[in-house]
Amino acid sequence: MRRFQLLLGALGLSNVVDAASTLLSGGTIIAWDDNENYLRIIQNGSVLVTNDRIAAVNSKPLPSNLPSGTTVVDISNQILSPGFIDTHRHGWQTVFKTIASNTSLTEYFNRYGEYFSADKFTADDVYISQLAGIYEAVNGGVTTILDHASHTWSASTSYAGLNASVDSGARVFWAFTFHNITSLNYTAEDQFPLFREMAENKKALLGNSAAEIGIAYDYWGSNPDINEAQTVADLAKEFNVSVVTTHSLAGPWAFSNLPSQVQRFDLLDGSIPVVFSHSSFITADDLQLLRSTNQYISITAESEMQYGHGHPHSYYAQDQAALGIDTHFTYSSDILTQARMWLQSARHYFYNQVLENWNVPTYNPMSVNQAFLLATRSGGLALRRPDLGVIKVGAKADLVVWDAENSPSMLGWEDPVAAIILHANIGDILHVLIDGKFVKKDKKVVNSDYPTIRKNFLQAAKKIQKIWKEIPYPTYEGIFASGYSYGTPQAVDVQRGSGTGFGTQFL
Repeated sequence: MRRFQLLLGALGLSNVVDAASTLLSGGTIIAWDDNENYLRIIQNGSVLVTNDRIAAVNSKPLPSNLPSGTTVVDISNQILSPGFIDTHRHGWQTVFKTIASNTSLTEYFNRYGEYFSADKFTADDVYISQLAGIYEAVNGGVTTILDHASHTWSASTSYAGLNASVDSGARVFWAFTFHNITSLNYTAEDQFPLFREMAENKKALLGNSAAEIGIAYDYWGSNPDINEAQTVADLAKEFNVSVVTTHSLAGPWAFSNLPSQVQRFDLLDGSIPVVFSHSSFITADDLQLLRSTNQYISITAESEMQYGHGHPHSYYAQDQAALGIDTHFTYSSDILTQARMWLQSARHYFYNQVLENWNVPTYNPMSVNQAFLLATRSGGLALRRPDLGVIKVGAKADLVVWDAENSPSMLGWEDPVAAIILHANIGDILHVLIDGKFVKKDKKVVNSDYPTIRKNFLQAAKKIQKIWKEIPYPTYEGIFASGYSYGTPQAVDVQRGSGTGFGTQFL
């Protein structure tokens, strides 16, 4: 290492401040090869970043003809990967952390969603919760987030969430949510002029940030308000928004929002990406419609296990799928965990088909490479952004450096993809860059204001959690809103004897 630093000094390439170009030098690069349409591994190579783009991917650690003033960052013996892409998240809910660890989706609807929370959050609460949640994601190597911004229950909370997304420095596709908040008598019709105001002033609001404005809407389903849904679709097309997203569950959950239902409003065939979150009970015809229009679903593996959405059909939709987090206050916030969990879930599912016929499985049904692609490039494709989630010339410089040299869990690695997907953890992330700028460096968030953000977040979390702890839990009898009956799963007790029970949260 010392010899390498001396060499950089002799070449006049070290300790250059505020350079337009940065060379990440000497690592193992998980690059993308457009010709092969697959991953390309480069040992002891380098990536040159100029401004916000990847200018060169080299097979040598120190290529010749570097731009004048290039800053060289030594990543010898480390792994360089594209940043992870999260295609479904609700950032404003970060302040709920740990108070809903055992919740179900039924309980979420009645206790933690926007319809229940709207009259209890201030704009300041939304801002700091959104901001802290994004930094949590960035710390875990997530560089792009599609935020289903369901905190749009007033002008002030809407601007608060967007401003936090801009201020975070992350690449946030902030999707303004149209919904009817009955507790505040604030309807989608009331929200149309607010969205128009924000969209018309997009340049001023976003500035030079990596943030984008999109639309979220959950009422395309079987019996929509035609005028309302058409207005949402028309606004999306008028402003050519960066993305449209919707919760798609179907089955006993209702909230169908299936591709065929959205297609009635002439959205799928255009230039705007449409992301269907969960798509738990997607039909075969709807999956074919996704393929023919090149639209994607967002699989949120841990969410769908935690809440009971299920994902019975998602295993067959992976060619039109990316990964997401959903409500990160209930479980993991990093896409690495989702990729690992989904990989093993898919393996279990397809292995079990063989075992159920009393046969012995031969080959592993899903590789680590496939999980890696779901966490990176597939997210970029879902957003119609082939310059995201890949390391290639012209792509956005959204990058993660893994400390593969010093990590106890990664020692002895040969395959860099397997090292990340199956052995790394977020503590192994050394640097994160978004648009070529360090947002995490030497394992620390790069923001001098982060201590203040942390303090303000803790104050907001304490206030919000106090309110929620005083609210009685709902009970369930009769019929769910979808028309299906409630069913009670068997609760698991790992202790023998009476009175041990399901237990309580330690709040």
